[in-house]
Amino acid sequence: METTYFTEKGSIVREIWGKADTILFIFAGAAAEFALNKAVDWLYFTGRLPKDPLGRLFSTVNYAKLIVFAEEKSAIHAIDQMNKIHGQVEENRGAKIPDWAYRDVLFMLIDYSIRAFEALERQLTLAEKNEVFEVFLRVGKQMKIAGLPEDFLAWEERRELQLQENFEYSKYTKDLFIQYKKHLGAIRYALLLEAQTLMAPARVKYLLNFKNRSLLIGVIPLYRLSKILRMDYVLKELLLPKDYKKDIKALDQSTTH
Repeated sequence: METTYFTEKGSIVREIWGKADTILFIFAGAAAEFALNKAVDWLYFTGRLPKDPLGRLFSTVNYAKLIVFAEEKSAIHAIDQMNKIHGQVEENRGAKIPDWAYRDVLFMLIDYSIRAFEALERQLTLAEKNEVFEVFLRVGKQMKIAGLPEDFLAWEERRELQLQENFEYSKYTKDLFIQYKKHLGAIRYALLLEAQTLMAPARVKYLLNFKNRSLLIGVIPLYRLSKILRMDYVLKELLLPKDYKKDIKALDQSTTH
């Protein structure tokens, strides 16, 4: 009996989430959006985000990656476990995480999956973008998130609205970027800001006072060459502290499995 996976073999989503470089760019984009989201106080409530912001963000992208490559039953179990964890946090705080906050994270993963792949590889077709949307829509439905859009075009409209309504520069934003710099060091922090500038939607750039154009645009062709020469892992190690070497190695995964 053939194994059923949550995401079909040959899916563009497996190609995107099977490469460490694209995931690191998703990671960079997520770091900016988490800092601006009006619901970021929920992550501060647990204390995990300010204490270990890189680890917390890695856990988010690793969870998404796990679901993408897992067997159907394992992926559903992982999503259900995630719901239980969130439920426990809500019980401890005596309040409910708003549906829009769940949608924001889901929308963020859709958006940066597309942006990262297009920045490093090629433009995606509308059918491929819709495939990305459909995979994460299934995640959202399994999480019982209310008010999800029905197709990619509707998602694009909702994403623009969400960026206007649910993001602001706050004391949490300021503190998180201080923590990023503290944990990354000055050089890696500067690289993070360039990656975020490359990835960020216009609204995020505005709120964080980013410049319009990233210096990485001129570097990406060299990075593609380094992949051909099999030197890209050296570059990946330069981007994140040594404590995360195992995490970086774990990000690369064959799309055939």
